[in-house]
Order: sequence, then structure tokens, then C-alpha cells
Amino acid sequence: MPRFADFVRTATAAGRLVVQPRMGFGELARMRAGLTAVRDCRATTIGTVTLDSYTRVGDYASARRALREGAELNGFPLLAHGAGTVRDLLREVSGDAFPVQIRHGSPLPLDLFRTMVAAGVDATEGGPVSYCLPYGRVPLPEAADNWARCSELAARAPDPMHLETFGGCMLGQLCPPSLLVALSVLEAMFFHEHGLRSISLSYAQQVHLGQDLEALAALRELAAERLPGVQWHVTLYTYMGVFPRTPIGSYRLVEDSVRLAVHSGTERLIVKTPAEARRIPAIEENAEALEFADAVARQAAADCADTNCPPPTRTGLLTEARTLIDATLELGRAVGSALVTAFARGVLDVPYCLHRDNANAARAVIDERGMLGWSKAGGMPVTVRDSDAVCTSPLTADRLTTMLAYNERRYDREDLVGSLLRSSA
Repeated sequence: MPRFADFVRTATAAGRLVVQPRMGFGELARMRAGLTAVRDCRATTIGTVTLDSYTRVGDYASARRALREGAELNGFPLLAHGAGTVRDLLREVSGDAFPVQIRHGSPLPLDLFRTMVAAGVDATEGGPVSYCLPYGRVPLPEAADNWARCSELAARAPDPMHLETFGGCMLGQLCPPSLLVALSVLEAMFFHEHGLRSISLSYAQQVHLGQDLEALAALRELAAERLPGVQWHVTLYTYMGVFPRTPIGSYRLVEDSVRLAVHSGTERLIVKTPAEARRIPAIEENAEALEFADAVARQAAADCADTNCPPPTRTGLLTEARTLIDATLELGRAVGSALVTAFARGVLDVPYCLHRDNANAARAVIDERGMLGWSKAGGMPVTVRDSDAVCTSPLTADRLTTMLAYNERRYDREDLVGSLLRSSA
């Protein structure tokens, strides 16, 4: 078992939630300092090296030039630093008690995988769909072929890598949970088909606690069904959409994501900081957010022990996700070809995604209960319920903007109401 997965398994057995930042810096010394701070903070942590935007799109010359000229980068230029430098960095800061994951965002990451394998990287993430449709114009068949080669390379590495699917985070928001669950499972099956035996499945916090609990339970059940012989765990992401503007509202949203992780039995949480709504967080802000998450997780675990766990909704989400998976797998002998065909025929369709290989005929809304539902199915085998769809008003640009800011307004409003109540008292 890769030490990344072994670390998560050991922490879970000890009743600890593993927390991890989204962090990457261009300068080697600053990246080292960031990893060291994460390793040494008061929490059960995994380190993150997030790559820069030049490297993500394969513009390695610009990444090297920026590094050479001292220009600020929004992440770590892996290829510009080289496998030897990365290996040395990992030897300095990581170990069995502190694994590190490389995060990149590239639809065609074969060069990155070659460097990661040469550097002895523990783990990375992405997927043929989740790192293709939202991030550029690369054709989906090309991305699927490239990711197949990457998966096989990672599986054959002297120290086989752990791979996390990003499928449960499509576009960050306004994608109904049944589709997020289905895509996460399908990408995990794709990795397994190409030889990987250590996999994590992602899901991004959405807008309704009960619905998210239902989705995470469905994700765990489907992973157990579809990934025989795989060592797997679930990774939750703090809400990836528009963040609250107030510090207290931001912390409340992070707190809710931690409680969601604990109450759902999720093993690992990618933690955001309040600063991310405005800029790249500083090292100290990342460490503070991880320590805050760890403290909340301990309290949430105690609450669950006192049977105060909130219940999941019961909307048929598991059945819908399973239907999407089965309908996709019927379209090809291999998972990769089935995924490509499913998007070509609209059997899978990500709402509001403008990539040319996505039908973009399905639509989703936040209904009167505060849950994500389908308002248009397109060619997908999903059910549009009148009560969920709120079809009485058209989906205008203003309404879409309002939905995108749903959590921002909700958490900032709670902060404002709390402040008014305290001042009146």
C-alpha cells in the first residue's frame, strides 16, 4: 500500500480526520517552508504541492522563465524545478508520518506524471473528465487516452502512487450531487481499470447538509460495490464556490464542512481558508485553518458520540447515481470509451459547462428547500421533479448569479443577524 493511503488508514483507525490545505508556491524555499508549517501544526495533516497555471497547461517555457526571472507564480512549477529537486524537497519534509500530494489541474498530464514518478511522489489527483471539461479545450477522447497512460505509469511505478479522482468536484458548484457521485465513481473505476489499487473518491460540499450526507453515503456504497480489491477512501472539499465575504461567515462555512466530514465518516478533508475569497492564502493562514478544522473535528466527533448527528435526506440520490453509472458503462467495453460516448450522447451532461464535448442541455437549480435539483434533464436518465425544479420562474442570468452566491449570502447573513442580536442584547 502506498504510504499516503497507509497514513490515511492509520489516522482513520485512530478516530482522526486528516486535513489538507490547497497550497503551492513558486519559490523552492517558500514551498519548503509551507510544507514544514503544515507538517508541524497541531492537526493530523497531509502536505500539498499545487502546481502553477503555466505548468498546468503545458507552457513549461513560461514557467521556467518566470522562475529564472523571479516573477511570482500562483503555484509550484514542477517541471521547471525538475525531478531531482522535487525528490530532495520531499526527502527533507515528508515521511511516513507526513505524506505529500501533488495537485495540478492538467487535462494532459503525462509529462507531469513522468516527473512525479521519477521524483518518488506519494500521490496526485485529477481525472479524464474532471480535469478536461472545466479547464480548457482539449478534446475529451484525447484527455481520456492521456489519462489512461498516466494511470498505467503511476500503477507501474517502483512505489505505486495513490490517485484521487476529482470527479466529485465538477465546476465546484451547481452540479446536482447524483452526477458528482456518479462521476467520482466512474473516474475511480477508470483508474482501477488501468492498474491502480490505491484510490480516493472526491466530493465537494454543496448547499444542503442533509443532501450532502445522503450523497456521501451513496458514494461510499457505490465505491464498495464497484471497486473490488481497491484500497479506497473518500475526500471531501470545503465548498468550492463563491465564499462568504465576512471572516466569521467564512469560518462558519469551513466549520460546517468539517462537521459534514465527521458526520459522514469521511477520511480526508481539503480545507479552504477565509483568505481564498480574495487572494492566495499565506502559509500562516493555511496552518491556522488546519488547526481550526482539527479542533472542530474533535468536537464534532464528541457530538456524534452523544447521538447528535444530523440525518441525511432521502431523495433517491443513490438510485439516480447508480442509474447514471450503469447507463454509462453500457456504452463501451472500457470505462474510458464509455465515458467519451456518454458525453457525446448526452447521457452524462454537466450543467453550465461550456466544453465542446459536453452537451450542456441539462440544468440545475437550488429549490425552495435549499437543495440542488434538476430543472432540465437533457438526455440524462435523471428525474426532474416539479417540487425540486421550481419551474415557475425562468432561469435568467440574474437568477443564475443569485444561485452562485447562495452560500455567500447565507453565511454572511447569519453573521449579520448574529451581530445584530448580540448588539441588541
